Amino acid sequence: MYPPKHHQENDIKKMIAIIEEYPLGMLVSVLDGKPLVTHIPIIYNHKIQKLVAHIDKYNPQVATLKDGAEVTVIFRGPDAYISPSIYTTTQLPTWNYIFVHLTGTVTLITDPEEAKKTMIAMTKFLEGASQKYILEPHNKRMEGAVNYIQAFEIEITHWEGKFKLSQDKVKQDQLNAKEALKESAKKDRDGFIEGMYR
Repeated sequence: MYPPKHHQENDIKKMIAIIEEYPLGMLVSVLDGKPLVTHIPIIYNHKIQKLVAHIDKYNPQVATLKDGAEVTVIFRGPDAYISPSIYTTTQLPTWNYIFVHLTGTVTLITDPEEAKKTMIAMTKFLEGASQKYILEPHNKRMEGAVNYIQAFEIEITHWEGKFKLSQDKVKQDQLNAKEALKESAKKDRDGFIEGMYR
């Protein structure tokens, strides 16, 4: 597995924390030798210890999602450019990041009522503790939408944590890199987002 061993994270609890904090995953599968990638919210269900999601039925990637098919899911945590100016030792510029790569097998959810349950559970999770919206089981819009999605579960067969956090540097430089990562995560992006809407 790459990156090097000191950038590999094997703590599944930490990886689940990343999935829960950054649930917009990249679903990766292969069709006719070509990779297909879709960005969708993917929830970790603690009760069944599986990933649960749904995808538009008209997405070409659905053709790869058969029972037992293998897929990869990537979750991206915070990342940041690390300037050598923050270190107490002589270093080169680098980039720190947190990623989780999961491999697993697909099980399709074909019962519309079960698919609706996944939509309700996902909405509840994404709304968070101060839930302002509740997706009711008999919501008319959901009744129509459920016919246009393919819900599925992924049984995780392999976990990979890729946490590049300056672990190979002296302790003070690790702490300085941690602060740089935290600052990057807090950076105000209002102007950038406004530009994307023009």
